[in-house]
Amino acid sequence: MSPQPDPVAAGQESVWSFPRPAIAEPTTAHILITHGGMTVADTRAAVRTLETSHPPSYYIPPADIAAGRLRRASGSSFCEWKGAAIYWDVVFGDLVLPRVGWSYPNPTPAFEALRDHVAFYAGPFDRCSIDGETVIPQTGAFYGGWITSRLAGPFKGGPGTLGW
Repeated sequence: MSPQPDPVAAGQESVWSFPRPAIAEPTTAHILITHGGMTVADTRAAVRTLETSHPPSYYIPPADIAAGRLRRASGSSFCEWKGAAIYWDVVFGDLVLPRVGWSYPNPTPAFEALRDHVAFYAGPFDRCSIDGETVIPQTGAFYGGWITSRLAGPFKGGPGTLGW
């Protein structure tokens, strides 16, 4: 069954107007990730990926991720557009948030802007925000999109959306 796009209110983007195949574009939105009262990442130089039916994922340059927080995790995955991904744990002393970040060390040419940038799942952290608005994590165990009031859905990831 094909989904019906939600109405788009003033100031919103519809994820149904995002392209397929996906693209990457720079954004100056203020991206902030905090956990346990500590800043994990703080940037206005992220790259966001856009794909039909998905909320954007935000890739943060390494210079804007708190030093010593990332530790390479096991495993990898493959995106037909971006290439091979690796995973990252976020470490706070004895506390480890496992496999909460991913990156593309050797992305395909169309996604060169993502090289060495790290994206994060919003769900495991105390707060992830875009321009001060706390995000809602994209549903589903695999997807890492961030949802705000500036997006109109429906969003891929929940039950029944696999074929979208």
